[in-house]
Amino acid sequence: MPTLPMFPLEVAMLPGEELPLRIFEPRYSALVRACLAAEDPVFGVVLIAAGREVGGGDARSDVGALARITEHSDLGAGRYRLKCVMAERIRVLEWLPDDPYPRAVMQEWPDEPGGPVDFAAIRDIEDRMVGLFERIATARGAQVNARDIVHGADDSGDPAQWLYALTARLPMGQADRYAILAAPSVADRVAALSEAVDTVIAMVEFQLSE
Repeated sequence: MPTLPMFPLEVAMLPGEELPLRIFEPRYSALVRACLAAEDPVFGVVLIAAGREVGGGDARSDVGALARITEHSDLGAGRYRLKCVMAERIRVLEWLPDDPYPRAVMQEWPDEPGGPVDFAAIRDIEDRMVGLFERIATARGAQVNARDIVHGADDSGDPAQWLYALTARLPMGQADRYAILAAPSVADRVAALSEAVDTVIAMVEFQLSE
């Protein structure tokens, strides 16, 4: 199993998302140099489940995704500006000592076989998201075409990526984002996203009723 540099974040990053980073901490400068020297400049990103990464002592989740560096600028003095694109989902098998930066033994984790994908259920999730955005816009006195917010989410033709794209467009807590990322199968991800939409709708309705 490959050993990979790891970058814990307080955000559950999803495949297909863009990740801009400004690097200045010495150990992550070393991580960037190691990645840029490799044939494929990638590192793993996982959610910090508890605590804070700065200074150590954080608790890290075991499911994340690869981040591939697509652009970089060396600003000098160990500082870098990166543009990354999140790629394949990964699962951490073993954390290694943070020397000189976080590292883990990992494996790629493609979606497992599951029940049939209910495309009508995904369309229903889209419709509920559109209704939510229209509700928020009305409450704020704004005029928006809420359908534009979900437009293009299914452009890849891949239901897994479709679900990730919808998740990225819905404001939700990191625990819900992580539950969607860590869903074993695509069918499980449909259920996780549907539940997250219900949670956000309930929260918005509660806030608007006050």
